[in-house]
Amino acid sequence: MTTTLVSRALVLLTRALVVAQSALVVTGGAVRLTKSGLGCPTWPECAPGSFLPSPHQAEDPLNIWIEFINRLLTFLLFAIAVATLIAVIRSKRKDLRLLAALQILGILGQGVVGGITVLTKLHPAAVGSHFILSIALIAGAVSLGERAKRYPSRGEVAPVARNIVRGLLLLGLIVITLGIVVTGSGPHAGDVAAPRFGFEIRTVAWLHADFVIAFIGLLVAYLLLLHFAPVVDDETMKSARTKEARILLTITLAQGAIGYIQYFTGVPELLVMAHLVGVAILWSALVRHAIRASAFGSPKSLTG
Repeated sequence: MTTTLVSRALVLLTRALVVAQSALVVTGGAVRLTKSGLGCPTWPECAPGSFLPSPHQAEDPLNIWIEFINRLLTFLLFAIAVATLIAVIRSKRKDLRLLAALQILGILGQGVVGGITVLTKLHPAAVGSHFILSIALIAGAVSLGERAKRYPSRGEVAPVARNIVRGLLLLGLIVITLGIVVTGSGPHAGDVAAPRFGFEIRTVAWLHADFVIAFIGLLVAYLLLLHFAPVVDDETMKSARTKEARILLTITLAQGAIGYIQYFTGVPELLVMAHLVGVAILWSALVRHAIRASAFGSPKSLTG
């Protein structure tokens, strides 16, 4: 296989990895929203004495298969991650090997955390850890894909712009973490008997919303900086990053609207699922923007 074909295969595999990692967030949400978290009541087996669903299980067949299919997705993810690592090795891109290997280790870790989640009867701390690991793996997959493209370094960027992007990443993680706390205190536990955090839902929901507002404020400030301050020399790169920031703002506002609507309508399942899809899309876009912004070049002073 030629170097060009290997490079193309690598880019395609990293895209598949991002899609599959994001899909795991969505299928995990489906498990929780359909109360299928204990459809396979043990781990690593699905039922005592069987790795496959058993016709003798007491659980509802729909719940069993929703959870079992979610487990099967891990094997697909693992296969894509292994293929990605092989493509990285064949491309001789030593700078990508650690990121590719971490995807494999992270997916194996997901299996273990998933087992702990089942064995603790869906304790919200275990469920939340499962989700956070997915967020980390999505970030790693996006980073792997972007770095595989070898963007040219064009122009120079002011340190303030780089710091704002870092701040957006940090605030994004805080928002996601608080969203996990809200979820762990809310009604969609994955099983009727699953434990809850016990926080007052109104308090944690509004704290979550406060950090969303802070995120939006910083993102608006970043957009204004891109528009009106000399933060990057290359106009083509500046235009591309500005467009990405606008898209980020649009997705964030849509996510915020869904969040408020679901809160005031009793968190209906379809809106919760839409919010989960939005998390995966927004986080992927934010990490992608951060990686591309880092390809601007060396820092410069705002005063030039």
